[in-house]
Amino acid sequence: MGHLAPLLACVLGAVIALAPPARADEAGLKALAAGGHVAIVRHGLTTPGVGDPQGFQLEQCATQRNLVEEGHEQARALGRLLRERQVEIERVLSSQWCRCRETAELMQVGEAGTLPALNNLFGRPERSEAQVRELRAVIAAWKGSGTLLLVSHGSTIFALSGVSPREAEGVVLAPAPETAEGFRLVGKIGPSG
Repeated sequence: MGHLAPLLACVLGAVIALAPPARADEAGLKALAAGGHVAIVRHGLTTPGVGDPQGFQLEQCATQRNLVEEGHEQARALGRLLRERQVEIERVLSSQWCRCRETAELMQVGEAGTLPALNNLFGRPERSEAQVRELRAVIAAWKGSGTLLLVSHGSTIFALSGVSPREAEGVVLAPAPETAEGFRLVGKIGPSG
């Protein structure tokens, strides 16, 4: 069975690659335009692979998987959609990984800070509980009049929300400090409107 894992990963990757671009739903876009919500999105498309190369370093982008041109365009398209729909982005936070920081930058919706709780959980399951707990607290505490935009990784978004987004897509959350999760899922966001 161990020799089938790489084949299954390739087949799954091919199926995902053939899927149409993610579309933002109207509920998600309306919630973001109204303000006071949180959008957490996955970085744009990267060079092929899973995780990062052995020995990668956060301070050296050349040692990581990075965005390809299609990933650049996905990030730009998502930023255009948010601007066209007059979504006020009040704050932007990103994972420390270069592909997330670059996605946030290419969206052109505001200067991004970093938040280690958004970092990649792939291959780091021991960090999941602490990061999810911190993200829930950040989301539950959001009281801004605009949108808090978080740029992260598929593994981290899945651990937080149970949703496995494609590249440059994510979920729209309403802060709900009275709940165990700290949020309610209200919609989705993607590079196509």
